[in-house]
Amino acid sequence: MLMTFTFPSPQEFFKRSLFPFLMLLSILAIPALAGDNSHGGGGEINREGMLSNPWAIAALMAFVLSYIAVLFEEKTHLRKSKPVMLGAGLVWVFIAIMAPDYGIDHHTLRAAVFHGLEEYGSLLLFLLAAMTYIAALEERNVFAVLRSKLVTAGLNMRQIFWVTGIFSFCLSPIADNLTTALVMGAVVMAVGKGNPKFIGIACINIVNAANAGGAFSPFGDITTLMVWQAGHVEFFDFFPLFLPSLACFLIPAFIMNFFVSTHKPKAIKEKIKMKYGAKLIIALGFATIAMAISFEQVLGLPPFLGMMTGMSVLMITAFFIRKTGKKADPDFDVLEQVANAEWDTLLFFFGVIFSVGGLTFLGYLELVSSTMYDGYGASITNIVMGFASALIDNIPVMFAILSMNPDLDQFQWLLVTLTCGVGGTMLSIGSAAGVALMGVAKGQYTFFGHLRWTPVIMIGYAAAIAVHFWVNGSLMGVE
Repeated sequence: MLMTFTFPSPQEFFKRSLFPFLMLLSILAIPALAGDNSHGGGGEINREGMLSNPWAIAALMAFVLSYIAVLFEEKTHLRKSKPVMLGAGLVWVFIAIMAPDYGIDHHTLRAAVFHGLEEYGSLLLFLLAAMTYIAALEERNVFAVLRSKLVTAGLNMRQIFWVTGIFSFCLSPIADNLTTALVMGAVVMAVGKGNPKFIGIACINIVNAANAGGAFSPFGDITTLMVWQAGHVEFFDFFPLFLPSLACFLIPAFIMNFFVSTHKPKAIKEKIKMKYGAKLIIALGFATIAMAISFEQVLGLPPFLGMMTGMSVLMITAFFIRKTGKKADPDFDVLEQVANAEWDTLLFFFGVIFSVGGLTFLGYLELVSSTMYDGYGASITNIVMGFASALIDNIPVMFAILSMNPDLDQFQWLLVTLTCGVGGTMLSIGSAAGVALMGVAKGQYTFFGHLRWTPVIMIGYAAAIAVHFWVNGSLMGVE
């Protein structure tokens, strides 16, 4: 079967490709081409002129072009991990070619690459354990039962709008914003069948609520997880972001609420039961989260070790579910859930981390840090990063910030965690939750449908920042 490819319109091409491309060039390439050589490296490495080297610029272009390919995933159906992994490989090949001219030996190159491997490995193992638990809960019909109860509750459209939003906000800190959006999206798709207007606005509310809810928990989004694992914010220190996140969800939801009708949808009869062992796995999931926190807080061990230990308990439990009792289920195998994990996403992180790591090694991100954080200040820069996350996706933006490692206090680390977490909601392509729902509710929740509500989402974004400065600024001694 031949793959069909529809070339985008000029407006869409600019929106999805050239605009992020030009923004990246303006932030990264222009200072390099200006010949700023003030950021040299230490030791015997001579970094003088490195940024303006043609191979360094080629490395930058490899990353930009690979990310443009990611933006066209919806059109080409080329999984996002593939171009980004290729881009990461090319970035480091170009660095290796130019390395001898700057006194960079093979040992130094390998050390830089293995530094990225350490960061990626810890993130990979943490997410693999979390995804396996989510997949196991889904296989045991836990999320299907939740969806069934909401669908058959007999609520009117406006009540469903609020219930799915509130559930998204509350579930996202535990189950992550992507899973939450998919579960709640299935609810509005079932209830609002034949009513694309309701599905569109309800999906916007779900994306906003899921991203807002994920911003105040290390488990709610990849960006918060990255900040936590980097050691910039302790686990319980994320919770001051609760009120800003709540404002980000409630204010747009309150405005959109008036555009949702109050009529009741057609009654749906759907009965689904959880499979044998589902409640035990739910309990193990919470125990694993507690284990990851205690490993980090009490024992000083990395959180991924607690997650992997909990995953081993899940695998042993699955063995007994398959083998013992009258309700034994021989088809339940956790290794199948591992195989069905979102490997495209996990490998996408590989490409992002190693690409950004290469650009950091070259000194591009040091230039961005000095230009933005030193030139404009931490608050303005961190707020701007939220807008960048809407265009480029919050994961590479956050990893770039962590790679820059600016000198920020806890208030500012929380601010950038908040802005990157909820800033992606301004566009449907700015977060994994939005992209996923566009696929599920194709033709009913769209880029331009979301764009019409962007001004309302921006009010929530501004409110979240204002509440953070108002509440947490005084608590943390920020003037």
